[in-house]
Amino acid sequence: MNRYEQLQQEMSKQPRRWLVTGAAGFIGSHLVARLLKLNQTVGGLDNFLTGSWKNLEAVRAEVGEDLWSKFKFLEGDIRDLAICQQVCAGADFVLHQAALGSVPRSIAQPADTHAHNINGFLNMQLAAREAGVKAFVYASSSAVYGDNSALPKREEIIGRPLSPYALSKWVNELYAEIFARCYGMSSIGLRYFNVFGPRQDPNGPYAAVIPKWIDAMIKGQPICINGDGETSRDFCYVNNTVQANLLAADWLADPAHQTLVPSAQVFNVAAGGRTTLNQLFYLLRDELVVTHPSLAGSLPVYGPFRAGDVRHSQADVRQIQDTLAYLSTQDLAEGLKEFLPQYLKSLCCTQSKR
Repeated sequence: MNRYEQLQQEMSKQPRRWLVTGAAGFIGSHLVARLLKLNQTVGGLDNFLTGSWKNLEAVRAEVGEDLWSKFKFLEGDIRDLAICQQVCAGADFVLHQAALGSVPRSIAQPADTHAHNINGFLNMQLAAREAGVKAFVYASSSAVYGDNSALPKREEIIGRPLSPYALSKWVNELYAEIFARCYGMSSIGLRYFNVFGPRQDPNGPYAAVIPKWIDAMIKGQPICINGDGETSRDFCYVNNTVQANLLAADWLADPAHQTLVPSAQVFNVAAGGRTTLNQLFYLLRDELVVTHPSLAGSLPVYGPFRAGDVRHSQADVRQIQDTLAYLSTQDLAEGLKEFLPQYLKSLCCTQSKR
């Protein structure tokens, strides 16, 4: 039995109070579902700027009414300190996922990115510190590696940020260090690498590449690749992200670690692989051609490189493995096989309602 399996058994026998910000979002809703299945009491906060009631309804259907009754949701904004204080009160653990994502969005809307990702993050830190939570775990991003071209990406070596989004996540990590040094508040930041999975929104100008391409393929629309297609990413199935959050919170709350000097650690969360956009296109096409034969022989089209994008991304996951006993359970191909059937079903249901 690995550490994550052991932890889930322990959690189910000892319910705690958790807060998930961004609870109606893609990753946040998966965290809520897993926690409820482990018999935890969960609070959720979201302003629905990028999150969706549809995600929460999916969680409700997944966990059932008895477990759903353990979830208390508040519609609110992390830019409001009073709201942050309200939801943190009484929480044992905080999993801070709320943010305004997307590199292109941040380039188009830098002030909004700053307000949500920096001011909002500071509000959550202040509220969590005031509430005396046992663990503060937050979502950082692989975007902080910026123009550092070395592969694989190691936590201690980053480059210059290439976008307001990347800068905002780096500032989060710097604030976490300050709160550890000045206020004795330990935290763990998780640098997510291209997370994918069920409930990821395929729509909108800032949609992630995997759901966006799947949606376009089944609609018979052309796939446009930014650049030459040799840009590469380390795609991480959402279950691995959930695992990392729970392991991080448990590590911070462990009494054996309370005697250590307060710290602000960061860890890569990924599969540790590397897939080019060209490879991703053919992998998706070959998976979908079984149910959509018209895709056979289809080819992508190519456009200009996108401003602010990192050229190559691959995580070194040794630190999170050694410290938190993280174990990536699904690579890109395995994750796609698991989630594609339910994802296609959800897309068909959504389209049939229009």
